[in-house]
Amino acid sequence: MTTILSSAGQPVLSLPERWQSQLKQQLNTGENVLAVLEVDLDSRLRFVNGVLVLTDQGLISCPAGENRWQRTGFRDGLTLSHHDHAGVGHLQLTDQNGLLESWRFTLGNNLHAIRLLDQFKEQLHSFLTREPVKAKEQNTCPSCKAVMEADEEECPVCTKVVHTPPSTWTLFRLWRFARPYRLPLFIGFTLMLLGTAAHMIPRYLTKPLTDEVLIPYQNHESVDPQLVGLYIGGLLGSAVLAWLLSWGKTYILALVSERIGADLRTTTYEHLLRLSLEYFGGKRTGDLMSRLGSESDRICVYLSLHLLDFLTDVLMFVMTAVALLQINTKLALVTLMPLPLIAWAIHLVRDKLRTGFEKIDRVWGEVTNVLSDTIPGIRVVKAFAQEKREADRFREANRHNLAVNDKLNKVWSLFSPTVSFLTDLGVLVVWAFGIWQVAHDEITVGALVASVAFISNFYGRIDSMSRIVSVTQKSASAAKRIFDILDHVSSVPDPQNPKKIDAIKGEIELREVGFRYGNRAVNRGINLKIQPGEMIGLVGHSGSGKSTLVNLICRFYDVAEGAILLDGNDIRSYAVSDYRRNIGLVLQEPFLFFGTIAENIAYGKPDATREEIMAAARAAHAHEFILRLPQGYDSMVGERGQGLSGGERQRISIARALLIDPKILIMDEATSSVDSQTEKEIQKALDNLVQGRTTIAIAHRLSTLHKADRLVVLDRGQVVEVGGHDELMEKQGAYFELYNAQARNAALAGDE
Repeated sequence: MTTILSSAGQPVLSLPERWQSQLKQQLNTGENVLAVLEVDLDSRLRFVNGVLVLTDQGLISCPAGENRWQRTGFRDGLTLSHHDHAGVGHLQLTDQNGLLESWRFTLGNNLHAIRLLDQFKEQLHSFLTREPVKAKEQNTCPSCKAVMEADEEECPVCTKVVHTPPSTWTLFRLWRFARPYRLPLFIGFTLMLLGTAAHMIPRYLTKPLTDEVLIPYQNHESVDPQLVGLYIGGLLGSAVLAWLLSWGKTYILALVSERIGADLRTTTYEHLLRLSLEYFGGKRTGDLMSRLGSESDRICVYLSLHLLDFLTDVLMFVMTAVALLQINTKLALVTLMPLPLIAWAIHLVRDKLRTGFEKIDRVWGEVTNVLSDTIPGIRVVKAFAQEKREADRFREANRHNLAVNDKLNKVWSLFSPTVSFLTDLGVLVVWAFGIWQVAHDEITVGALVASVAFISNFYGRIDSMSRIVSVTQKSASAAKRIFDILDHVSSVPDPQNPKKIDAIKGEIELREVGFRYGNRAVNRGINLKIQPGEMIGLVGHSGSGKSTLVNLICRFYDVAEGAILLDGNDIRSYAVSDYRRNIGLVLQEPFLFFGTIAENIAYGKPDATREEIMAAARAAHAHEFILRLPQGYDSMVGERGQGLSGGERQRISIARALLIDPKILIMDEATSSVDSQTEKEIQKALDNLVQGRTTIAIAHRLSTLHKADRLVVLDRGQVVEVGGHDELMEKQGAYFELYNAQARNAALAGDE
């Protein structure tokens, strides 16, 4: 790969050597390359290689799949236009005489194409007006070498997700969930402080026991039995007190941590439900389930066990250091000698653990994603005999998970024994220095024994505190993945001061509506007005933007351009939930929840009476088959309604829509996946459903839209025709061709 430089000497795009060498031969003396676009589709949309180059003198290109270069210099009337549709980008070069050249490319190169177009317009304007192009301050993306504007913080060409390692400080954000439990946390911390002090008492008693009891007794001196009893009683009492305080603080803080974990899960789930469909479109079910389940559990365990132990260790560490300084300052200073080495080792390994555990979480998400794909789709797996393939997928994901864990364990397996060795070495140094002090009568034997007892506890706590680095980084990674959800702002937000919806008429108006999926345009410049109670049929080829338009009207997504009005008010001025309560939705693939028939019908109106549920079922022509089920309306349906046929599931979804009595009805291919007889039954139910409602229907079979007041024909995301069936057939336009093509296909199918 070689990098082509712009006139400013900055990299524009890396190109293979074959383009670099050929391009140099095409350039005139002093000609500067401004932008380069790799063209990877030919006119038949086959994957082939080509290139389009913008210079300060014009355009140079080698068409896809060809081995010839052509040049077009700047001149009056020259126009370069861009559009994209259905995953294909398209640049067209025209002048007064018509089309000169066109280039097609996959949308991975779309942003490069847009930038080339912008620079083309600037250069053409400069050529026509003789005004030089104003130089812009630019940066270069370190990853893809694309030119960035100075005010751009991120490179728009790079679409890779950058996984930033989690910071330990992320754990402090959990305080928002701990704040309601400040009083029990304070009580638990107080008990922890008192319990730690109680644990220190036996070590304090070691010195007088040694100097006043054991050594005099060894030297055959008399020992006061009451003094011995007092010390033994102190040891027993401190042990009982430490046990009671430890039990109290563990119980209280465990209760608090469980409640923090429960609040965290609930808040995350509620926030997840408020996010738009755009967010879920880029996420895997297994990954989200892992975040809500195992990640929140990990945080809960950390708060209830590991953090508690860490705080206890810190208190014990501080109290032990104070006690050592009181006993003998020199011995205390010798005790602290290994601390810098231990602190350096902890700092060194923390960064590796931080990135490692974040990677482990992502890899584990791959494992759960395989499960979440395979288990719901087990019928498809078995139908196509792909058990081995799915087993291989799981084995590969599991192997990747194992490899990442092994790599991290190499670091951790070296770190933990190293800290243990340094602490053991520290105790050895203290023994040696302490014996030297005893030999020189600087301390008593009892003081040395007490100091060693404190020091062993001191280094033991350091070892324990170092081990918590692992679980802390795991919990920080878990907290980051949860806060990634909580920090995500819905692309379909509620207004700050939403308008109230009282009684709506059902008039819908689309004004210059446009929408893009990422960098792919789907709908453009749509204008349409639907009267209250009118039935509109949306027709067009697959990919023409019908379902996207319905999603915009339902406000599953917000328009990128223009506005959608309900009774004259922008739908973005209403609260999302209030607006959607007025919309009934019947999908091509109805989704039923695990539960009873009655619960599924009443999903949109949980407080509905049994009479209302049955009335909706009758209107949906579902009452008869429901009564034939073993428990009637109380019959359980399997997950996703697997216990029912497709037509039965569809009629239940129609009953569900009827029960909420919406003013606006959306039907997305409601009868496309059933047989003709079932379609007739569903059509009867739909006839009841559409009465008195503003209805927008998408139908694969155009014959099912015979009752529509108007048909709206979409092509490449734009409205090309509007009118009744007869009117559109007379025009012999897009609808005429679509209808005849479908009729021919039906005739061929009938002949077979």
